Amino acid sequence: MPISDTQGLVGEIEALGARAATARAEIGRVIFGQESVVEEVLVTLLSGGHALLVGVPGLGKTLLVDTLGTVLGLQPKRVQFTPDLMPADITGSEVLDDDKEGRRSFRFVPGPVFCQLLMADEINRASPRTQSALLQAMQEGRVAYGGVDHPLPRPFHVLATQNPLEQEGTYPLPEAQLDRFLLQVDVGYPNLEAERTMLLATTGAATERARPVLTAEELMAAQTLIRRVPVGETVVDAILNLVRGGRPETTGIDAVRRHVAWGPGPRAAQSLMLACRARAVLDGRLSPSLDDVAALAPPVLRHRMALNFSARAEGVGLPDVIDGLVGQVV
Repeated sequence: MPISDTQGLVGEIEALGARAATARAEIGRVIFGQESVVEEVLVTLLSGGHALLVGVPGLGKTLLVDTLGTVLGLQPKRVQFTPDLMPADITGSEVLDDDKEGRRSFRFVPGPVFCQLLMADEINRASPRTQSALLQAMQEGRVAYGGVDHPLPRPFHVLATQNPLEQEGTYPLPEAQLDRFLLQVDVGYPNLEAERTMLLATTGAATERARPVLTAEELMAAQTLIRRVPVGETVVDAILNLVRGGRPETTGIDAVRRHVAWGPGPRAAQSLMLACRARAVLDGRLSPSLDDVAALAPPVLRHRMALNFSARAEGVGLPDVIDGLVGQVV
């Protein structure tokens, strides 16, 4: 790459890093004590992907999505997933119209999926048929109905939530749909100081509201720039070794062979590469490092791997396997 082009790329990355830091700070004025969650969700959106937010109710997941829509200039919509929700309730349906001359024709009425930031609240409470209605939208950015393709607005992101405690009457997401999520973001309780700050800030006469930092067009330009961030061979090798090391059929790591039923596919490596690039830019760096690989391995892999009966019998958890894998490979 010519020197002038390199200097131009460096300037663009630095400018994006500054804007992204401003966006993170603006979100932090409203969301308290969830720094890692905010970082991982921003990494997801900068990478152009979707995220699965796993956490108990009341941790601010809905507020986070609304705040992201404001800060990033996206049009948000929310769908509460319930057992009686039908696919057409998400994607849309056709209605029969009569014109002035009495002629009848079908007209497609778009569903809530036609937005830029969709919050699929408690996605695992809907039936598999309804869950699968999101598959094509998440992967291809369009909805097919009646043999006609209807493109979704751009950019298009899904932030789905899931309650890890109450599993009665729920339908676990199939592996094919889980793999569509770039990251699984585990949302935990805030620490004492953050919860104190949140308590005082949200129960007074006035509450903080986020301000716009980016537009939808600027976010799409940022997603294009993220893909141009250079990645060193050391980081590429670490990503490949990590993903391939998590497959029990081909790994040389004994703990993975003994405890893992199935491992991550190639999309995991693609997700990890994009996420590492986005995290580096978010931290104001020009290229990702091995620290990015280690930090993002859990949210990239935790929904793309499954333990076997032997692991459950021995009390081995998936975080233990992933931490051991990272420790040996990265």
